[in-house]
Amino acid sequence: MNAVVLAGGANPLGSGAPSKAFVPLSGRPMVAWVLEALRQGGVGKIALVGPRAPLAPEPDLWLEDRGGILENLEAALGALPPGRVLVATGDVPLITGEAVRYLLKNAPEAALVYPVVPKEAVEARWPGMRRTYARLREGTFTGGNLFLLEPELFFRALPMARKIVARRKNPLALAPLFGFGALFKLLTGRLTVAELEAIAGRLFGVPMRAMVVPYPEIGVDVDKPDDLAFVARELEARVAAG
Repeated sequence: MNAVVLAGGANPLGSGAPSKAFVPLSGRPMVAWVLEALRQGGVGKIALVGPRAPLAPEPDLWLEDRGGILENLEAALGALPPGRVLVATGDVPLITGEAVRYLLKNAPEAALVYPVVPKEAVEARWPGMRRTYARLREGTFTGGNLFLLEPELFFRALPMARKIVARRKNPLALAPLFGFGALFKLLTGRLTVAELEAIAGRLFGVPMRAMVVPYPEIGVDVDKPDDLAFVARELEARVAAG
């Protein structure tokens, strides 16, 4: 399976790096840790969307930042051979080859497979870590930063995806799309995983599945200086342990 790494966008973390994914961590750009995990996980070609800078390992394809997530993803999918694709953001440096292999081996068949991590798995590894969680009937989860995608079905869902991205910071604007009843159930923790999948499938017109994964590193991205400091400590400990 081929892969896309989304490494464009702004850099809110300083350090002079051209984008957040290129902020240095333990002597390497952040995105280099992501590329290494994907290689170890057994992916095929990797298309990276973002600024050009020295990287080891290198991606197979390098594409310019188009200025938005959907535009970047569209460009990368168009540059890769046909077939299912693993998409990763460039700011999840704690992911491992083991986590990638688990996802590729166990993912169900669907146009989009979105991994979610139970809160218990995150706190068992890193007690007290702050993440954004959603409470569903089956438990409390944080979203993953890797997902599986069928490119042909992505292009079919693109118009609705653009609408949702445009309204993502306005819950009242999103409510008519999701349905007020479903939104209320989500806010009160009564929505089930199956109901959420059905809503997403109806919105986008393609089958979608959530996948519960036991690897908390899939749900840990770097957004703030505190995240960067935490991840740096974890990577240094990993390197020291060999």
